[in-house]
Amino acid sequence: MDGRTKRLVSRALPGDIAVIDHEDLDRVSAEGLVRAGVAAVVNAARSTTGRYPNLGPAILLEAGIPLVDGVGPLLLRKVREGDRIRLEGDRVHVGERLVGVGTLQTPESVRRAMDEASAGLADRLDSFARNTVAFMQHERDLLFGGSGLPELEHDLSGRPALVVVRGYDYKQDLAVLRPFIRDVRPVLVGVDGGADALIEEGYVPDLIVGDMDSVTDRALRLAARRRRRWRRRRPTEVVLHTYRNGFAPGRARLEALGIPYKTVSAAGTSEDVAFLLAHEKGAELIVAVGSHGNLREFLDKGRPGMASTFLVRLRVGEILMDAKGVSRVYAPRVRASDALLMIGAALVAALVVVAVASPALRLFVTQLFEQFRQWLFHLKELF
Repeated sequence: MDGRTKRLVSRALPGDIAVIDHEDLDRVSAEGLVRAGVAAVVNAARSTTGRYPNLGPAILLEAGIPLVDGVGPLLLRKVREGDRIRLEGDRVHVGERLVGVGTLQTPESVRRAMDEASAGLADRLDSFARNTVAFMQHERDLLFGGSGLPELEHDLSGRPALVVVRGYDYKQDLAVLRPFIRDVRPVLVGVDGGADALIEEGYVPDLIVGDMDSVTDRALRLAARRRRRWRRRRPTEVVLHTYRNGFAPGRARLEALGIPYKTVSAAGTSEDVAFLLAHEKGAELIVAVGSHGNLREFLDKGRPGMASTFLVRLRVGEILMDAKGVSRVYAPRVRASDALLMIGAALVAALVVVAVASPALRLFVTQLFEQFRQWLFHLKELF
């Protein structure tokens, strides 16, 4: 159980019942629960409030995961992580004790809620537009001048940057970009849990940017080890995103682990900070992995701050490309080692064909092989 679903999915095990408190359950969180293999989801909040047609509940039901919805905030006080929970329809039991009653969602109930939410989408779009204007007014110095961005040890000038968010289809994006990463060697930027996504694929992030609430200790410790050995390579830098009131959920973790970090204060998301950092530090191209690509995805995230992501995309748009676009236009280079291997294989194949076709050459090869065997025999006798 956890009040933050993205923290929960990192430690949930197959067969667990996930107890969450997540209003308007979004697609990324639902897909994370499905990947974790949870047996059921109990939500203290309403998985669809009607503000907009969010995708999370339908994803859970399509995966065959029961969803008991709107149980109430007291559930988080009555249940402890590790308790054995039993679900009977819309009722939640711990042992023989009834701890909550919610709504057991069905495909029909989810469809009705989506239809009702779609009817109010115009109001949601209006709110999204107002938030966009408000962000532009409050953050114009950061947006248009890079005010408050820290200096980096990595030189991004004239280099491509790969910004990884653990969002939509990030695993597929990283898989198709493997030739691009191998040949071009971009600066690898992990946004919070995006650092873990890079590590899972065998890469080491150059930058970790975020409020550090969903990146694992493993990724942060890897950054610390690389910093201690950075004589030959640039270290992994950690940039802590703090909000305008100075709060950052992961600051205490960084200090407890003894990891040096730089800070940047911004009202938007950590994804926005990563894009602006790469843009203002002179990156020639920003490739976005797992990021938000259309208005439906912006709304599905369900936060007023997502308007900032929309505006930041406009700011860096001249050098921003989605991972799927890069995979379509990038032609992998043929490496010299691969070319030599192909040439060598062709030569060996040609010699074999010639030896089989020519009796004289076949006899010559046989004599060479016999001489080699005799040499090995004498060598064995000596030792």
